[in-house]
Order: sequence, then structure tokens, then C-alpha cells
Amino acid sequence: MDQLTDPLAGLDAVPWGSLHHAYGPAVDVPDQLRALRSTAAPVRRRAMSELFGNVYHQGTRWGASCHVVPFLVALADDADNPDRAAVAGLLRSMVLGDRRDDALPFDPQRAFASAAGVTDEQAALVERHLEAEDLFEHEEVAKLADGVAVRWEADAFHAGARHTERYVRWLTDPDPRLAGYAAELLAWFAPDETVLAGLIAVSDDEARAAVRASANLTLGHCPGGSERINVRLQELLSANAMVVRVTAAVGLAYRLGDQLPDLALDVLTDARSLDFDAEVPGWDRSVRGFVALALHRVGLG
Repeated sequence: MDQLTDPLAGLDAVPWGSLHHAYGPAVDVPDQLRALRSTAAPVRRRAMSELFGNVYHQGTRWGASCHVVPFLVALADDADNPDRAAVAGLLRSMVLGDRRDDALPFDPQRAFASAAGVTDEQAALVERHLEAEDLFEHEEVAKLADGVAVRWEADAFHAGARHTERYVRWLTDPDPRLAGYAAELLAWFAPDETVLAGLIAVSDDEARAAVRASANLTLGHCPGGSERINVRLQELLSANAMVVRVTAAVGLAYRLGDQLPDLALDVLTDARSLDFDAEVPGWDRSVRGFVALALHRVGLG
């Protein structure tokens, strides 16, 4: 494949042997990334499981993790990849870990504050002792371990933050799971004009209802008082799909609190009385959970 279109271009230029994951030097990562493009589904599933175990072991990121991120972005961006949404799910885990929506809006400076001052040398020292399985035999090195772990989290997050223009492009992807994941992923980065325009523009037709719902939740979590966001969410209170109407009302409740328009409040109370629920791609919390939180924010929880 032409280097300009190969999602794994540059893979062999990364010094994987000097990077570490949960089980030592990351020399097996390149083949695992290549296997994500296999035509055989079992091969792809095994590679996905191995990558999760290596570079996202029990929620921990490692020195190699941030170097995996751009290749996962490129693989999810590759129209020939048969498991793009699954790759985006792994990408999300790598970049954000197990953070849930109650951490939004996200402040990376505060979240990663304990990594401030951690040097490359300190990170390498911790890696060496982890590999030797004698970390806790060296008290001074063990004291560095928590800060180093946060440093690896921060490195992975910032690696993911460099690709928001790709995530915006995925919002219009024919695969609604990938598009929905992209909308949720964008909630974690400070929105610029391109991000806001992309989220606002997502269609509300029936085929894109799940994507529109995910975008609504992200807009609801956006910091700032952009009137365009409020206007778009109010328009969507009359959408055909109930999941779009309800998530638009949730978004407005998050943004406006007790200044919520009557129609949005009606949508929320109807959803509660009907016990309406749905899963929105990219979000761990169900719509019913968001409705409960939204009503709490307006004083009706």
C-alpha cells in the first residue's frame, strides 16, 4: 500500500524495544497492530485482546501506550478496516481510561497534576524495576511509581488530543457506532470552532438518531454559553426520534439548570414517567440515568 495511505506507516520507526508495556519491552505491539487489519475475525479479536492486556492492563497506561494511540486513530480512520468501531473503543480506553461522564467537563491540568515534574529518567527507572519485579524492594523508586503512572496517562491523553479533526470527520461516518463513539470522545477535549460546528451539524434523521443523541450529550457537557448550542438543542426537542428529544433535553438541563425551557422539562418528565431508556454509543451511562441527573439539576431529582 502507498505510504501516504498506509495507516501503519512509520510503525517500524518507533523504538518499541526501548518502550515498555505491562509485560516488558513492547516488541510484540507492531505485530498486534498489524493483526488488527487481518481478514480473519479471530485474528483481529485476539490482537485486540492482547493489546488491551499489554498497553491498557487493568486500566493502567504504560510508556508504550501513547505511541500506540496515533496508529489506532489511523486504523479507525481506514475505511478498509473491518472493525473500526472496536478500534475506536480501544482508542477511547487508551486516551481516557475508565473515566465516566461525571468527570466532565474535563480539566487535564488538574487531572494530571501529580505527574508534574516527572522526568523521562524517572519513568524509565520505574519501568526497569517493574520489569524486574522488584519495584517495592526499592522504596525511593516505589515512591515515584504513582506519579509515573499518571505521567503515562497524561501522555496517552495528549496523544489522543492531537487528532480531534479526525474525530470530527468520523461524526459523518456511515457506521453509527463509530460516529457515536467519536461524538463522546470529543466531549473530553476543549471544543474549538470546528468541533462545535461538527457536533451541531449531525443529522437528526432516524438513521442517525444514536449519533445525534451522543452529540447532544457532548454539547450538554460543553463548557461555555454558546447560544448556538442552546438553539440547536432546543430545535431538537421536536425531533422525531425520542432518544434525540430526550438527550437534547438532558443537554439543556446540564447547560441551563433551573432556567430550562418548559418544553425541555416536559420531555424529561415524560421520559421519566414512561421509564424510557436507551444506550447511546460511547457513553457508559444509559439515557434513563442521564434523565435522572438532569431532573436533579433542575431541582426535581
